[in-house]
Amino acid sequence: MTIQEFLVSPVETARRPGPHDRIVLSSRVRLARNLRGVAFPGWAKKAERIKTLEAIRPAVESLPQLAGAFSETMDNLGPLDKMILVERHLISREHQARGAGSGLVLNKEESLCVMINEEDHLRMQALRPGLQLKQAWLAIDQVDSDLEMKLEYAFSPELGYLTACPTNLGTGIRVSAMLHLPGLVLAEQINQIISSVNKLGLAVRGLYGEGTEALGNVFQVSNQMTLGEVETDIVDRLNKVLLQIIEHEENARAMLLEKKAKMVFNHIGRAYGILANTHIISSKETMNLLSLMRLGVDLEMFPGADRALIDELFVVTQPAHLQKQFTGKLAAEERDVLRADMMRDRLRQVGRPNPKTPGNSGPLDKRN
Repeated sequence: MTIQEFLVSPVETARRPGPHDRIVLSSRVRLARNLRGVAFPGWAKKAERIKTLEAIRPAVESLPQLAGAFSETMDNLGPLDKMILVERHLISREHQARGAGSGLVLNKEESLCVMINEEDHLRMQALRPGLQLKQAWLAIDQVDSDLEMKLEYAFSPELGYLTACPTNLGTGIRVSAMLHLPGLVLAEQINQIISSVNKLGLAVRGLYGEGTEALGNVFQVSNQMTLGEVETDIVDRLNKVLLQIIEHEENARAMLLEKKAKMVFNHIGRAYGILANTHIISSKETMNLLSLMRLGVDLEMFPGADRALIDELFVVTQPAHLQKQFTGKLAAEERDVLRADMMRDRLRQVGRPNPKTPGNSGPLDKRN
């Protein structure tokens, strides 16, 4: 079975509910681990990486949580396969570049994923829809405990788990959530929120992590410190901060509807107008405009529209998914035309945005 045959359809993943999923798209907890007495992947020669992969992969595959999982070496995955996995946030861009001596094990639900020989020998992660950091932590902690019975980890009593990058020393944990924050962006409060979050020792990054842009008003918030703090405290601290960000986003949306309703409707109306009538559109512009339509759905400006449709379009309009659907390598210009055709077709079922605020029968124009 190929990875494309194994993966859950974007339609199904878009319909998975989670707590606070209006704002929190997904939660993730990742652990970095290395084998004792074995060179880190970045220092190891090809033969060493292959040997390490051959030691780790069967141990991971034998875990009950990964029964029936997809397991493959990175050199047996094509460029399009790898890019699709990145677009779904199942592997990192660093792992996408890996070849012989690296591997991937992914469970059926796409809720557990283990990257072998990325920056560390093991990068294992649990993913959940909405705000479910604690559930993700419990899931990956169990995987880690079971795997530690089969493999000897590199561990120091003083430093904790040893990792290729010093910033991951200690617990080796990275807890993160992906947030959709159009209200804070439109209210011009996002920089203030990012600054406050950074002061708390947390990081705010773009859609695909470090060094990437916040396309579609999507931001990743994660811990930075992994040393000197126990895992549950890190999870709890980030969870509290995320609940505060959710409150700020909800307040920003309410404030915008109260004081700048015309501006909000203008942004959402223009986004719908372009997406429903475009004939050429880039991936970046599509994501930014879909973000505004998603906000419109949340604000009940598209009666009967399903947010899952917008979440699905976030995925299927990205370059690799688009090429997968049309079964062939496409130039950027071809993708832009096909993407536009898809948008016009899929949005036929969505009526024009209704210029009314939730709970108010009057048009927005009368409120300004």
